[in-house]
Order: sequence, then C-alpha cells, then structure tokens
Amino acid sequence: MTSRIVAVEPFDLVVFGGTGDLAHRKLFPSLFLRDRDGQLSEPSRIVGVSRSKLDRKQFRAEVKTALETYVSKTDLDKAAVSRFLDRLHFIMVDATGEAGWDDLAKLIADGLDKVRAFYLATSPDLFDDITHGLSKHNLLTPKTRVVLEKPLGRDLASAREINEAVADVLPESQIYRIDHYLGKETVQNLMALRFANVLFEPVWDSAHVDHVQITVAEKVGVEGRAGYYDKSGALRDMVQNHMLQLLCLVAMEPPSAMEADALRDEKLKVLRALKPIDDSNIRSLTVRGQYRSGAIDGKSAPAYRDELGGEESTIETFVALKAEVQTWRWAGVPFYLRTGKRLPSRVSEIVIQFREVPLSIFGAAGGFLAPNRLVIRLQPDEGVKLYLMIKDPGPGGLRFREVPLNLSFAETFKGPNPDAYERLLMDVIRGNQALFMRRDEVEAAWIWADPILESWSRLGRVPDPYTAGTWGPSAAVALIERDGRTWHEDPA
Repeated sequence: MTSRIVAVEPFDLVVFGGTGDLAHRKLFPSLFLRDRDGQLSEPSRIVGVSRSKLDRKQFRAEVKTALETYVSKTDLDKAAVSRFLDRLHFIMVDATGEAGWDDLAKLIADGLDKVRAFYLATSPDLFDDITHGLSKHNLLTPKTRVVLEKPLGRDLASAREINEAVADVLPESQIYRIDHYLGKETVQNLMALRFANVLFEPVWDSAHVDHVQITVAEKVGVEGRAGYYDKSGALRDMVQNHMLQLLCLVAMEPPSAMEADALRDEKLKVLRALKPIDDSNIRSLTVRGQYRSGAIDGKSAPAYRDELGGEESTIETFVALKAEVQTWRWAGVPFYLRTGKRLPSRVSEIVIQFREVPLSIFGAAGGFLAPNRLVIRLQPDEGVKLYLMIKDPGPGGLRFREVPLNLSFAETFKGPNPDAYERLLMDVIRGNQALFMRRDEVEAAWIWADPILESWSRLGRVPDPYTAGTWGPSAAVALIERDGRTWHEDPA
C-alpha cells in the first residue's frame, strides 16, 4: 500500500548554503524524490545561493552529481532528473554584504503570488544577516517561510540572540525551526500508537511504566565535522534538540488537535517540567565520555583526538543521563537517555519498559515473567516491537517465553520510507508548522541543558574514556544498573 501523493502549490525555494554538504546530501535529493513522485507543481523553482562563483550550468552539474551520489540508482529516472534540473537556478550572494541580492530579487520578482521559502542551510552566525538582508531587499511576502537549521545557538543566550534577530523581521508564524528527527516516519507513528489506538494510552503513566529509554547511537566518528563538533559536543549536538524532542513526544499529554500550536503547547509543558540537573546532582545523573581508539565491525577506529589532528580535547562524544518529568503522569519514572559516536551499532530507538505483573500465578516452573516492552525503532530497520510473554509450545506444563509482535515498516509497506527531509520540506510549502519547533520550545530546552554544561565546566568534569566499538564508559552502565535496570539490547 502506498500513500496518496498530493501536489503542493507552486513555490520558489531559495537555499542559502546551496553548495554545502546539507544541500547536496539531503535537501536536493529530497526535493528530487518529491518531484519524481509528482508532488512539485509547475512552475516551482529551486534557487541555490552561496558565495561560490558558479553559473547555472555548473550548479546543475554539481546537483546532478549529488543526486547520483545520494539517491538510489533505481530512483534516478532520466526524465525525472532532467525535469528537476530544469527547475534549478543559481545566484551568487554575499550574505554579509550587498553583492547578489538584487540579482536574487530580480530572479524571483515574478513569483509574488507563490509560496516563497528561504532555507538557511548555513552557519547560525549568518541567520541575522540573511533575514535582515531579505527584509532590506523587499524579498519577504505574506506567503514567505524561513527555515532555520540547527544548531540554534550554543546556549540560552545565543539562542535568544538568534531568535530575537529573526523575530525582528518575521512573525513566528513564518519561522520554521527544523529538527529532522520529527519528520521520521516512526516518530510520527509514536503519536499514532498513542492517540489513534485505545490500547496504550490507559497504561501510559507511572502506574504502569517502569522507565523509558531513548538511545541514539552512531558507529561513525566526527569525520569531516571535527571543527564544528569540538565546539559543540554530544549534549549540544544531540540531547538538547533531537533527544529532548523524542522525550517530549513520549511524555506529553494528548493535544486538543493535531494542530501546530496545540502540539507544541504540550511539548513545552514537558520541557518546563523536567527536573533540573545542576551541581547538586550532576555526578549521579550524568555521564560524559570521549572515545579512544578501538575497533568496529573488525576495522580499526581512531581516537577522537586523532580525528582532531592529535589535539587534546575535553569535549564529550558520549552522554548518558537520567531525566525526570515532574508531572502527575510521570512522577517517579526515570527517562534514561544515551547518545554517542563510535558505538557498536547505528541505532535510534525508544523503549517503553512496563512494570512487572504484580503476582505470578504460574509458580517457579513457568520461569521468569519478563515485563512487557514497547520498542520503537527509528533507524535503521524502522518498526515497532511489542514484547509479550507467551506459552512455549508443547506438553508438560506451562513454560513461558518472551516473543515480540513485530511491525516492520519495510515488510508491511513494501518499500523504503521517505526521508524525513522529504516530509518536512513539503510541510514548509504547505505552511504546516506542527513538526517544527517554536521559539519558546527551543529556549525551554536550553534552560534545562545550560546548567548541565555549566556544572560540567564548573566542577571540572572531563569526559571518561571509552573504547571505540563499546557502549560508552562503564559509568553509563552503572547509571542505570544501580537502579536495578539495564540498557535494552534487541535479542533479534
């Protein structure tokens, strides 16, 4: 079964940073796939903007190479590629100066009645210059949307500075702060599981849930992002945005409707209910790690310092922490979060661990009754597993085995899932902000994360070493096991 394709209205999409890695790796391939499937209406245009000295022909050649690199060969229909490349234009613009702005204005001058989207796939340092440049050169219209890529600041102060600069020229209704995790199909299905089925919501609380685990693990190191990453670290790069958004979707109350502000209001309540982590509890609730050399899949993996060119660093490449949402629904239920690089496998998943049955009526012969678990796998092998206890077949009494009910997206829907950027880019054109972060959400996340960063710095908490190819420092295991729990490992 395939979803019905609904074409979006005609648009002009201008990508600042149009020759950068994000544009080549994600944005243009996603736009091509939506165009191939008939979702882009005529006469929609896509305009790459950067300081690079390219003409339109050279830019199209770059994008064609990107499509051949990042799109499956089976999807590269020659006619579709040609049609998509015909949509492309390029303008050289100096975001901090005057050069090129008039050329950009001239190119899209005939599109005043169309949706006009500006995607800022640049350093956040340029968000102020670009948005004020758009305003100064009269490029903003009532149908304008401006997309801001992460990271939105390094801390609360810088996030507020960015938000205030953008708000100086645009209303909140035209600002789209993107977090691509919210566009993943399995993240959408978390809301479907909760709010489209009567089964789970009655037991989605502290009376029935023992704890929640959220893991985002990567095999790769920092690779070409070492310069950025060493100024960021795992908490800024992953926890403050992606992982807190996943936590919000697990813990939020049902919104009044699947409407942007109703959804974001409920997520904001969760962020504001997070128990503070500061000097008083930082040692017992957080773990920092940094990978040393090791091996992954039988291949040697360098240490983080080697990827920095041999320099010493105190930035973390791994974080584990124990959070608590201080609401009636979740009081006393720990949320264990962990994320890191150079870990044994690439996996992003949410585990809802339910409580044990209050009493086993089957006696010792039946064996251990494992508590039920709901595992939502975001990547790879997207799907949902519900672990249940069933009787082992055969005579001779009741013996129990834990078996998953397995909903594999690939097997059920017979094909690959659209990339998160495909969904989110089309939502931008439609004007649907439900999967984008509001200003107060971003700032509430920083209000919680800042004291952690400050405490690490003030108390001199340097990262614990861990060997590449392991699940982080031993302290991460102790974090959960001293509570009598353990990190989830899929036996499949």
